[in-house]
Amino acid sequence: MIKKLSIIACLFLGVVTAQAQHQVISFFDELGTARIQTQEFSQAHDTIVMVDHRLDDVIWSRYIYRIIDMRYKQNYQLYFPPKADDPDYRNLFKVILDAVVDGMPIYPRGAESIKPDFKNSQPMTKAQIPVDAFMPVDKTEDHSDDDDYWNIARSNAMLINYDSVTDQMKANPYSFQDVVKNQIKYLVQEIVFFDKHTSRLHTKIMAIAPLHPVLISASQDSTQIMDQLRQSIMFWIPFDGLRPYLAMQYAIPNRNETKRVTYDEFFQKRLFTSYIVGEGNMYNRWIPDYKFNDIEGIRKEQERIAAELLNFEQDLWEY
Repeated sequence: MIKKLSIIACLFLGVVTAQAQHQVISFFDELGTARIQTQEFSQAHDTIVMVDHRLDDVIWSRYIYRIIDMRYKQNYQLYFPPKADDPDYRNLFKVILDAVVDGMPIYPRGAESIKPDFKNSQPMTKAQIPVDAFMPVDKTEDHSDDDDYWNIARSNAMLINYDSVTDQMKANPYSFQDVVKNQIKYLVQEIVFFDKHTSRLHTKIMAIAPLHPVLISASQDSTQIMDQLRQSIMFWIPFDGLRPYLAMQYAIPNRNETKRVTYDEFFQKRLFTSYIVGEGNMYNRWIPDYKFNDIEGIRKEQERIAAELLNFEQDLWEY
């Protein structure tokens, strides 16, 4: 009898303990509204998993350059909402802007090369960022006779203003919407590599750069196209430095309000779509350098690079 009572008591304590450990949270709160988070908790950046691949285990790698275009439907979650005062969501550019104000290091574009060079360049100082990084006003009107016009207009148009007295930066919400509506492209540098320890092909985003909207005429030669692409780079961001900020913001949901995906998950799961504009090669050329004004040739070259990456992994297992 005592043994039976002991067993029943143990079972009862087990059930109580299990219920205490598993807290049931209702989908609706006391006001009847849905419990849907729009921002991650502040400790989210501490939960990012960083896989350490040993140098000796990587036996093959290749750099790939892609453009993420916001006009593709699959990338809409990165573009919306295109305003600075949304209480729940921030688009990708707003997350980047807030990260820069918070002190995240960004690097200037190279004087000649389009590729990022973090090892041989220094991050922009706070005083340099408004001048060199963000979009100035469009000089479509002639105000050459007014010496103060562009100084005032340029300051009002900058997305980030720097106060040299307090050594602080502040985002300018008034010009954000005018700029971000045309912020439709990002240039991404990624590396595809094979790790023999995991026996699989990995892809890691190395850097990302917002691009100014640039219209390239069909009459320009390839040198002009590549120069326009270089000039359109606002700045380069080491992607690992941006990830803590991406992990703290949910992307705006697409047709399912309860499906929450942070921007970090969005990129790590490669939910975006993009197209290839270049690869690492001994000629130091990108596709527009040798396939200019040939739409079909560009498409075939993009397919060739994508097919080579796919075939490399599949051919590893051929016997």
